[in-house]
Amino acid sequence: MTDLNRVVLIGRLTREAELKYTASGQAICKFSIAVNRSRKVGEKWEDEANFFDIVYWGKPGESVHPYLAKGKMVGVDGELRQDRWKQEDGQNRSKIEIVANFVQLLGGTQGGQGGQFQGAPQSSGGGAASYNAPPKDDGFADDIPF
Repeated sequence: MTDLNRVVLIGRLTREAELKYTASGQAICKFSIAVNRSRKVGEKWEDEANFFDIVYWGKPGESVHPYLAKGKMVGVDGELRQDRWKQEDGQNRSKIEIVANFVQLLGGTQGGQGGQFQGAPQSSGGGAASYNAPPKDDGFADDIPF
């Protein structure tokens, strides 16, 4: 059995997205989002922000980049990746990022203007998941009383 590594987040961009290219010409769109949650402390509810770095590869990242402005609300579907390296002084370092498979713009900035852009899912070996509706005449539709 294989392990599961999937992350779904909705949050607001904390800064403008950054678009770079690898030596081979592959686009890399990087941005960061804040995801807020409320938690009860004593008798009061307090908001707490968590910050996540997102990496969106290829054409989808390149396409959505112009729309990723600070404050914009986005939905991200992806997976966690741990980047490990050794510093010049020999210390081991690591950083966890979310590699997006899908990014959806979800409205405007906190001020309000919105629009919608949906990036195409990026496949990592398998195809994009799809939903096929059951056949309309399955023999049971007439038996449902509501």
